[in-house]
Amino acid sequence: MFKHLLLALASTFVLMVGTVHAEASSDDTLVLLTENFPPYNMAKNGKNFAKEENIEGIAVDIVRETFKRAGISYNLTLRFPWERIYKLALEKPGYGVFVMARLPEREALFKWVGPIGPDDWVLLAKADSKVQIADLEHARGFKIGAYKGDAIAQTLERQGLKPILALRDQDNAQKLVDGQIDLWATGDPAGRYLARQVGVTQLRTVLRFNSAQLYLALNKDVPDQVVARLQAALDQLRGEGVVNDIMARYL
Repeated sequence: MFKHLLLALASTFVLMVGTVHAEASSDDTLVLLTENFPPYNMAKNGKNFAKEENIEGIAVDIVRETFKRAGISYNLTLRFPWERIYKLALEKPGYGVFVMARLPEREALFKWVGPIGPDDWVLLAKADSKVQIADLEHARGFKIGAYKGDAIAQTLERQGLKPILALRDQDNAQKLVDGQIDLWATGDPAGRYLARQVGVTQLRTVLRFNSAQLYLALNKDVPDQVVARLQAALDQLRGEGVVNDIMARYL
C-alpha cells in the first residue's frame, strides 16, 4: 500500500511539474530591443536608455500596432550600443531587435518580420564641398565617417574603404562640419534627421549607393507561428494604410 501511495504521489508531482513547464512555455511575450535611430526609433528624452512608453518613432509605432493586431505580448527597451543589442537578439531565445537591414549575410541568422520602412544608403558632404564621385570606388582616398556596427559601415569595410567609425551616427554630422571627415556614410532619411537634431542642415548628397529595407529581426528560436502572426498583422496594417499614416506623422 505504501509503495502504491509513493508511486501515486510521484505521478502527481510529475504532472504538476509538466503543467507548470507547459504554462511557462506558452508565454509568447517577446523581449524587443532597439536603439536611437531617428526617425525610426528614439528615446523621448534623447538618452541612450528608455523603456516602453518612453520610446517613439516610425518603427516603434508600427511594431506596437503589429503586436497589438497579432495579439502577442512584448516588452520594449531602447539600449546602446547597437552591437550589444544585436548580439542579444542573435543569441537569446525570445529576443528581437529592430530596425535592421535585411542583408544576404544576415538572412539565415534571424527570422524576419517586415519590411517596416526603407533605408537608402548615401554619402553626404557639406553643401559647399567640391567632392564629386560616381561610385564607391571613387570614394577611396576620402575620409569617410560611419556608425560602428552598422550595416553601412560593414559594407564599406568589406570593400576595403576603411571608414572612420563613430559610436553615435549623429556625431558624424559634426565631424563633417568640422572637417574631420570628407564624407558621411549614413541612411536616408535617418542621416538628415539626425543632423538636424544637432543643428546641421547644409548637407549635400554626393552618392546614393544602395537601397535597403528595414525589418524586425527575431531570434531563430521564436516559433514560426508567432512570426507568421506578426507578418500577417503587419501586412494587414500596410494594406489598410496604417503604415503610411504613421510615416506621415514623422516625415
